[in-house]
Amino acid sequence: MTHAIYTASIPVFKQMLGGLKEVLRKAEAHATEKKIDPNALLQARLYPDMFPLLRQVQVASDFAKSVSARLAGVEVPKLDDKEQTFADLQARIDTVLAFLNGLPVDNFEAAATREIVTQAGTPKEKRFTGQSYLFNYGLPHFFFHTTTAYAILRHNGVEVGKKDYIGSY
Repeated sequence: MTHAIYTASIPVFKQMLGGLKEVLRKAEAHATEKKIDPNALLQARLYPDMFPLLRQVQVASDFAKSVSARLAGVEVPKLDDKEQTFADLQARIDTVLAFLNGLPVDNFEAAATREIVTQAGTPKEKRFTGQSYLFNYGLPHFFFHTTTAYAILRHNGVEVGKKDYIGSY
C-alpha cells in the first residue's frame, strides 16, 4: 500500500533530483563547449552571502536524504561533502537516489504523525509531526536549494529551462 507521505515525498525528491542531474549535465557540457573552467560555475553564486552552486547541490541532496530518512524512521546516512567536480555531484545525487529507492514504502505508514526532532538537545531544537516536517520544513528547503542551483546556472548562461528543472514525471 502506498502511503500519502511517501507519495508526497519520495517521488518528488526523485523527480527533482533527476532534473538537477540534467541541469548539472548541461552545465558541464556548457563549460566544455565554451572552454570555461568548470570551477567558475561550481563556485558561482547569486549573491556574495549565498552558497555557491556546489554547496547548493550538496544541501539539496542532504534535504532529500535526511527528510526521507526521518519520515521513514531510519538513520540519516552521512555524506562527506567532499565533492569538487560535476562528476562528484552527479555521484552524490546517484547515492541519494539509491538510498531513496531502497526505502521501504511500509516505513512511511505512520510518517504523518511520527515525531521528528531536528538538532535534538540544542537551543535550535525543533519538533514536528512528520506531516508538518515534510510540508512546512523539508520540501520548502529542498526546493529553495534546487531552485537556487538552477538559477545560478541560468544566470551564468547555461541553456536550461523549466523542463530541465522539473525533470521527468
